[in-house]
Amino acid sequence: MTDLKVLIIDDDFRVAGLHRDAVAAQPGLLPLEPVRTAAEAMTALREHRPDLVLADVYLPDGDGIEIVRAARIDAFVLSAAAEPVTVRRAFSAGAIDFLIKPFETRTLGERLARWIRYRNLLSTGEALTQERIDRAQAVLHPAPEPGSLTRSSTERTVLDALGALGGDDASASDVAERCGVSRATAQRHLTALAAQGLVEVSLRYGATGRPEHRFRVSS
Repeated sequence: MTDLKVLIIDDDFRVAGLHRDAVAAQPGLLPLEPVRTAAEAMTALREHRPDLVLADVYLPDGDGIEIVRAARIDAFVLSAAAEPVTVRRAFSAGAIDFLIKPFETRTLGERLARWIRYRNLLSTGEALTQERIDRAQAVLHPAPEPGSLTRSSTERTVLDALGALGGDDASASDVAERCGVSRATAQRHLTALAAQGLVEVSLRYGATGRPEHRFRVSS
C-alpha cells in the first residue's frame, strides 16, 4: 500500500523538523520536505499532491488557513493563534483538527494515528453506511474518557497562580515561574483550563512581532 503523503507548512525550521519526525514515526505516512512560505506551500501542493497538510497560521507571505481552504484536502492547523475567531475560521476552511502550540510531539503522533484510522474507514470503494461514517468521526474525535475532565493537582496549582495575580493577565512563562514548572507544562494546563471556560485567552504581539498568549482567570 502506498504511503500517505503529509505536507508540513511552518516558517520555524526547528518546529517543522519536530513535526516531520512525528509524521515519519507513523507507519504508512511519508513526510514531504517541509515548506516555510505560502508560495512554497502552493507549489508543493501542485507538485506533490499530499494527502494531509499540517499548517501554521502565520507565514511570512500569507495565511496558513487560506492555504488549507485552497488545498481542499484533509488538514490540521497547528498554531499559537488560539483566539476563537481563528479556530472557527480554520474549521470553516476545512481543517479537521486544531492543535495549539506548544504541544508535545506525542500529542501530534496520537492525532496522526487517529487520522490514519479515520482515512482507512472512509477509503472503501463501496458506498458508506451511516455506521461507518459515525465510526470514522468517533475515531478522529473520540469522547473524553470518564474522569479525564477532573482537574489535576497541577491544573489547580496553575489556576491558583493565575488567580494570585489579582485579575492581571500573564504569559505561560509568568505562570510557570510562579508554579515551578516548565513553560510547556504551564501552557498545556492553561490551554486545558481555557477549554473548560475557567481561563480567558488573549493574543498580544511582542517586540519580535510574534504573537504571545496572555491568560487571566475568567470573570
